[in-house]
Amino acid sequence: MADARDLLDAGERLGPEELRALQLERLRASLRHAYERVPFYRESFDKAGIHPEDCRSPADLARFPFTTKADLRENYPFGMFAVPRERIRRLHASSGTTGRPTVVGYTENDLSMWSDMVARSIRAAGGRPGDVVHVAYGYGLFTGGLGAHYGAERLGCTVVPASGGMTARQVQLIQDLEPAVIMVTPSYMLTLLDEFERQGVDPRTTSLRVGIFGAEPWTEQMRREIEERFAIDAVDIYGLSEVVGPGVAQECVETKDGLTVWEDHFYPEVIDPVTGEVLPEGERGELVFTSLTKEAMPIVRYRTRDLTRLLPGTARVFRRMEKISGRSDDLVILRGVNLFPTQIEEIVLRTPGVAPHFQLRLTREGRMDSLTVRAEARAGATPQAREAAARSIVTAVKNGIGVSVDVEIVEPESLERSVGKIRRIVDLRPRDTGRG
Repeated sequence: MADARDLLDAGERLGPEELRALQLERLRASLRHAYERVPFYRESFDKAGIHPEDCRSPADLARFPFTTKADLRENYPFGMFAVPRERIRRLHASSGTTGRPTVVGYTENDLSMWSDMVARSIRAAGGRPGDVVHVAYGYGLFTGGLGAHYGAERLGCTVVPASGGMTARQVQLIQDLEPAVIMVTPSYMLTLLDEFERQGVDPRTTSLRVGIFGAEPWTEQMRREIEERFAIDAVDIYGLSEVVGPGVAQECVETKDGLTVWEDHFYPEVIDPVTGEVLPEGERGELVFTSLTKEAMPIVRYRTRDLTRLLPGTARVFRRMEKISGRSDDLVILRGVNLFPTQIEEIVLRTPGVAPHFQLRLTREGRMDSLTVRAEARAGATPQAREAAARSIVTAVKNGIGVSVDVEIVEPESLERSVGKIRRIVDLRPRDTGRG
């Protein structure tokens, strides 16, 4: 059998100096493309007193202004496009639950690059040509399903386009079609786990050997639970529609030490989320991306709101980023204590009697903010087990995070889901109070 490194593509084989030269060449070209073709960027750069020719090294990128989701919404639907609409071969859109959706477009070359990056990601995760890949991300305007689908086909895999939902049928398909790889949100993978056990099927006996999980933050504890109960390798994939979709970064199965950023196409920075200052490698902050090769919709210093840090490469020459620990806009300040949903997730995961599905509900009583953790019970959990779980979570949050919360144990699969994900924070406080 060929060594895994024999399968690397030309981009993955670049040396450090070759990579830096390629990044600068592509960065300068992408900045020129954005400035010359997108009125928003021309106005933004001119206002900041910066020109694409002023970028003489990657460090100069810090002088350019940021792009935010609000900018994309204000230019809805096609104002951020750098090519005539007739060259657009596909449109995707992110959720519009907090306002207008953000629309992204792809030329034929963009779709080909995207497929290459997802194929590279699946291979880095341990997938191989000829594998059957079960795609349980949602299909449609969400980039997850189609991004995974075309990337798997580009690698030479057989795709099962299962999409989301119909959990019992998905379990049956996994047993019948014998996929080696599954691509899905980690929370929905745990829903599948519950369904396997409900049907009396040992999930460790399936054909699955690799799970590629993305679209939401997940913890090392969740990885251990999935790996142990499914007997698979569980690895992380990262992406967002504004940058391209899944396939911006991928955890390599041989190291499982964070996500390798495909830096030949996407240039990463980490900034202080308050000051906007670029942080040194190794310091935790907000992730920012600039596209290097996109035609339809180049993106310059896009603030993802995801919190992580950049680290040196290990399995590849490219730098790594830590698993996303949360979002800067998901920070909850409760009575002076900073709290992220991932901290609650770690507690819920180690609590007997509850499934790893939870939601945080913020309310205000008088002048005091209150937080209720709503966690789903595991199927078959007794009333006594539910009460014990609630008490355990209350104690763990107080001892581990330093704040008092209420806990409700709700029925299995009763929390609202969207594209396989649970809405983590429901803020019911009066609008003028903000979220801290």
